[in-house]
Amino acid sequence: MKTTILGYPRIGSQRELKKANEAFWSGRIDKDELLKTGSELKKQNWIQQQKLGIDLIPSNDFSFYDQILDACLTFGCIPKRYKNFDKNNFLELYFAMARGYQKDHLDVTAMEMTKWFDTNYHYIVPEFEKDQNFEFFSKKIIDEYKEALALGIKTKPVLIGPVTFLLLGKEKADGFDRIDLLDKLLPVYFEIIGELTNLDVEYIQFDEPCLALNLSEKEREAITTTYETIHAKFPKLRIYLANYFDCYGENLDTALQLPVDTLHLDLVRCPSQLDDILESKNYNPKTKLALGLVDGRNIWKNDFEASLKIIEKATSSILPENIWISASCSLLHTPYDLDLETNLQSEIKQWLAFSKQKLEEITTLKELSTPNNEAYLSLFEENKLANLTRQSSKLIHNQNVKDRISNLKEADSHRENNFSIRQAKQKEALKLPLYPTTTIGSFPQTKEVRNWRLKYKKGLLSQNDYDSLIAKEIENSIRFQEEIGLDVLVHGEFERNDMVEYFGEKLNGFAFSDYGWVQSYGSRCVKPPILFGDVSREKPMTIKWSTYAQSLTDIPVKGMLTGPVTILQWSFVRNDQPRATTCNQIALAIRDEVVDLEKNGLKIIQIDEPAIREGLPLRKEDWQHYLNWAVKAFRISASGVNDETQIHTHMCYSEFNDIISNIADMDADVITIETSRSEMELLNAFVNFKYPNEIGPGVYDIHSPRVPSLEEIETLLMKAKNVLPTQHIWVNPDCGLKTRDWPETKEALKNLVKAAKNMRKRELKLI
Repeated sequence: MKTTILGYPRIGSQRELKKANEAFWSGRIDKDELLKTGSELKKQNWIQQQKLGIDLIPSNDFSFYDQILDACLTFGCIPKRYKNFDKNNFLELYFAMARGYQKDHLDVTAMEMTKWFDTNYHYIVPEFEKDQNFEFFSKKIIDEYKEALALGIKTKPVLIGPVTFLLLGKEKADGFDRIDLLDKLLPVYFEIIGELTNLDVEYIQFDEPCLALNLSEKEREAITTTYETIHAKFPKLRIYLANYFDCYGENLDTALQLPVDTLHLDLVRCPSQLDDILESKNYNPKTKLALGLVDGRNIWKNDFEASLKIIEKATSSILPENIWISASCSLLHTPYDLDLETNLQSEIKQWLAFSKQKLEEITTLKELSTPNNEAYLSLFEENKLANLTRQSSKLIHNQNVKDRISNLKEADSHRENNFSIRQAKQKEALKLPLYPTTTIGSFPQTKEVRNWRLKYKKGLLSQNDYDSLIAKEIENSIRFQEEIGLDVLVHGEFERNDMVEYFGEKLNGFAFSDYGWVQSYGSRCVKPPILFGDVSREKPMTIKWSTYAQSLTDIPVKGMLTGPVTILQWSFVRNDQPRATTCNQIALAIRDEVVDLEKNGLKIIQIDEPAIREGLPLRKEDWQHYLNWAVKAFRISASGVNDETQIHTHMCYSEFNDIISNIADMDADVITIETSRSEMELLNAFVNFKYPNEIGPGVYDIHSPRVPSLEEIETLLMKAKNVLPTQHIWVNPDCGLKTRDWPETKEALKNLVKAAKNMRKRELKLI
């Protein structure tokens, strides 16, 4: 029995990669310094895993931005709009694809970005043309293997599987199916594998999480063709095939018949699949099984007693040497090291395990499974006690919250009247023009703003001094918005850290780490709250600054809240009760805040739900159950106000085609979405469905530093006007502006307002 993992966090325990990337982008460090930081992080990760007893350590799981972007460069899958970039200046090309580029007479948009399966990690979406060619362009996978080898560590290189790579991408023209590009892509894989085997690589990990999806027969045949062909060409290669985030499901027989050395099982998300495999007539006991027992998506301590029972079941049918002990998926989704946390309440801390501790759990499970290994029994007893104390802890349970959940009625999830009646009342109350302009909520959080918050948190800035600084920043942002002519304003959220963490800090049932950072995309890191107990709101959370902002202007200011599903999805959520129950607890807390905002004069309230699509189960047969409770939770949060109060919601980087009716069921008066990177492509779902409510299709990409031109924004608005009722269209960026700088933000928003005014002039000429 041996140990392995699928991947490790790459941002550094102190977010070293984030800081180095942003310093490189701003010109404060050069390429060599950035590459040095990357090399040091890889070295630390490999040595850490070796030190803690991981037998087969992955390489090529590191990335400066995103592993699928890395794959695009590896396979030479570079969109034609980047043809003028010097391919020898690799990092310039790489980051232009990730972030866009606007200088030296080049103005190029970034590639699309969307959620990695049902996680809050974002990947860069590959783009495919009908005449697509591939080549072995970036040698990163070879270089990293050599880097580890130089340290005396023989690794398992990680490659995204060819079928998953194709399915994760998009056809950029009609008339072909991206899966038909497999014959062109496979020769590049053969070249990569050939170079690796020449270096005496024993194992290569092929990540094929598409095997957790509902695949067509054609797609399953592509999987079979891929691995039979690789095996035929490289019969000595040991293929480690990794699926995660769900069961193999109806793809199991296909997977079991593949000529692979090892099948990886996510036994956290799908504990039943081990039985399915052991009972299958297609399972060859010589095929190794990697038991993904340690949760790679959450931070709760493993239950050794339960895991050992699963290992025992496996060893009753399989030789121990054919079993790997592993995490359920890459540890990319969990923070680095719990040992860094000195401020967490000790009772809660004993229930947790971050990435370093998960390595220790994997090794301990291996040792506990070894006969007569009594040295680890004390760790077993310690683990058992921690899990028992969590079950009975008084920190977790609040009877008042449980009673409120049990007393929920159907009427609590419905507005008083339907949208058409509400829309008429809101138009009368708000008196907004056609193409009303707004932003999504946040404005740039400058270094000074972040520094104020840090000093305040450390007690170096008094409450009065901190409040004065925040008040001035809010006033400046209101005056700027008034000056450029926005129709609905925001207070800027300068007092907030992360959109989920901020609310978690004000709700009961949450705990917080100091170093629990995980990567969301590129250099964007988030520190998810630890949702450990029943959730309730003791007092208002946002009234102070929202009402202050509204007091500064006669123009409507939006109250800004994060929705219950997003707070749930972007937290490390308790696993001792159904997620639907926890979500309803959050919904009631948000509902209380919505009602208080209305009482305090806010006429527009935005409840952001970017994670609705993200939470969708991977298998379609499981969708409806999730959508029922997720949509209902949003409606509970939004339905306590009068018809005249306009409820907005926001969603970004999501595909809506297959759940558009459920989005409509949320019954928000206005929804704002990301459409700029896809050039309004995502709008098609709303058009085809005849979405009944108002919609703000984002007209510029805030994840790129480039400033969109006036003509560019007008072109997108004309596309929207051609397919949507004019009276339903809002004009806004595609997401919050927190991560941007003020100069580019001001220029972009000025262009946005001008574009909206030009659209109104066109309408007047038509009347």
